[in-house]
Amino acid sequence: MRAIWSGSIGFGLVNIPVKLFSATQDSRLDLDMLDSKDQAHIKFKRVNENTGKEVPWEQIVKGFLYNDEYVVLEDEDFEAASPKKSKIIEIESFVEETDIDDIYFESAYFIEPAKGGEKAYSLLLQTLEKTGKAGISRFVLRSQEHLSVVRPRENYLLLQQLRFEEEVRSSADLSLPANVKFAKKELDMAIALVKQYTAKFDISEYKDEYKAELMKIIKAKASGKKTVVKKMRVVHTKSDDLFDQLKASLGKPAAKKRAS
Repeated sequence: MRAIWSGSIGFGLVNIPVKLFSATQDSRLDLDMLDSKDQAHIKFKRVNENTGKEVPWEQIVKGFLYNDEYVVLEDEDFEAASPKKSKIIEIESFVEETDIDDIYFESAYFIEPAKGGEKAYSLLLQTLEKTGKAGISRFVLRSQEHLSVVRPRENYLLLQQLRFEEEVRSSADLSLPANVKFAKKELDMAIALVKQYTAKFDISEYKDEYKAELMKIIKAKASGKKTVVKKMRVVHTKSDDLFDQLKASLGKPAAKKRAS
């Protein structure tokens, strides 16, 4: 793996040299964009809108439109905005990990100690494990400040980016049902159905089945076979049929098999 960031974790007066590695990878099929006429590759070019000419990467800069004029930012400007956060993941406070709402979680990164930081790294890891706490921090990655949580996982430290509160939309604009009434037997039947389908969560049991099926279609088309689309009609359950549909669901053998 290749480190995407190197610096330190600030833990009180202790600075632990560390490296960050992406903990996830993309598993989607790598589909290219082609011209339907001759299947030629479609390329995206960085074009100057004034001249129409392509601009090489080394000539591209970042700018912010301020008072109808662009202010161009250099590498040193990004670092000057917060020299400390560009180099140090400063733990500002410790919180109960369960207090963080899952809606705020984003990208995850492995934290590896750099040379000389092994002892302090292990100390922080064991401290978080014994206290059940997680460290809230902020740091700069790719010219942007990120809120994050440092937490123990198995035998290593994991950094998980968090969304800022302002990035999570309010649910106030949703059209949600209010004062809905249903019979007790419907609730009891729904609870029984949930119990029947309840199983211990094992992430390894869940595979990207859509990608696998799409790959089958790709191989079939490559051998000259035509794709056959199965017709499917989704029938929504009516309010009057709710109890009967729940009862029928409890009797399905497939449901019992999945719960085992």
